[in-house]
Amino acid sequence: MATTSPRTINTLRVRSHSSCDFVQALMKLQRAAQLITSTLDLDPLLDRVVNDIAESIGCVEVSVWLQDPDTDEMILHGVRGCSLYKKGARLQIGCRGMVGHVAASGHMRYAPDVLLDPYYVACEPDTRSEVDLPLKAGGEVIGVLSISHKEINAFSGDQLQVFKALAGHIAVAIENARLFKHERQERERMQNEVQEARAVQQALFLKAVPLVPGFAFETAWHPAGVVAGDWFDFIDLGDGRYGIALADVSGKGMPAALLMSATRAILRSLAKLDSSPSQTLLRLNQTLSEDFPMGKFVTMIYAVLDARSREITVASAGHLRPLLINGECAFLDVDTGLPLGLGASSYPEHKINLKPGTRLLFYTDGITEAMNRDEEEYGPARLLEHFLQPDACVEGLIEEVQRFGHGSDRTDDATAVLIRSR
Repeated sequence: MATTSPRTINTLRVRSHSSCDFVQALMKLQRAAQLITSTLDLDPLLDRVVNDIAESIGCVEVSVWLQDPDTDEMILHGVRGCSLYKKGARLQIGCRGMVGHVAASGHMRYAPDVLLDPYYVACEPDTRSEVDLPLKAGGEVIGVLSISHKEINAFSGDQLQVFKALAGHIAVAIENARLFKHERQERERMQNEVQEARAVQQALFLKAVPLVPGFAFETAWHPAGVVAGDWFDFIDLGDGRYGIALADVSGKGMPAALLMSATRAILRSLAKLDSSPSQTLLRLNQTLSEDFPMGKFVTMIYAVLDARSREITVASAGHLRPLLINGECAFLDVDTGLPLGLGASSYPEHKINLKPGTRLLFYTDGITEAMNRDEEEYGPARLLEHFLQPDACVEGLIEEVQRFGHGSDRTDDATAVLIRSR
């Protein structure tokens, strides 16, 4: 019968123990890789990388260097166990240490004995072996993972293969974190721009209404989002005459807000050329039809109030009929032309004498077409009913519409201008 020598038994025990340790380390690194790829913030990600690896294999030092896109340098972003370098340290690619060499060559470098490696630069005095692995994305080196150990030839071939796989996970996680950071910065930049756009719109609309003898104006402007395509304006035409506009640009958000701003600026430049609302809308339509993107349009009601004669002349470009409140409520039968920007059209005028006590309401479809959770519209009938109340006002109207639509996910800009003749 064959016998096994004590020396052979001891060797097998050592190999068995080493294999067990390696399997346990492999399992730890596998869990670490899963955690690493679940982290989207770059700094916490790299802190987790160096700490998880160090705790998994009990090494002296772990560091992650990332290439600076603007220079030929590597920057230390994550480190554990190094007393020489701190986060933010830099080294020249190809000119310093094994890290610099790997960054330049794009290939893993393993030094079983660092004292024999020509590229090694000493960091910790008890370091005896080191492996540096390139971190690649899209075939390009974006960084280097460096792992040091206090034992000579501390890493087996199997462990080096595991490190290569782990480096791949880390590179993907870094790219994901960078993309996430870039998208977050872009989102914040866009949010800042939208907030600035809202501030500009508020500056345009939330200014004082004109003081006109014998008249008072109430306005309400409630965007569905941060910015709006609805707008109103008062234009002093001189000699006691005032242009009053209320409009609704098709679409929502920033595109509608941009078209609104352009339309408002053009209207202001045209309004003083002719006191006729019909001619003003005609010229405005000609300009917008040339410049507006296909499928975009503006509905508008434009009126000129003569405070001395108490007469208001109204023209409509596809807008909702004004509401006249004079003891009773009635929608005016105003002929309308096409919405602005859709093509050639004429804009008939309608004259109204505003006797004392008369009110005239301009409004957008965000009021009458507001929906409740049962898909029912607020509608013209409720609008009439609201203004039959003696204390009715536009802010009260908006509050009522918002209560009506509470719970519905269908919202639109809601804007109104009320002219009171006193």
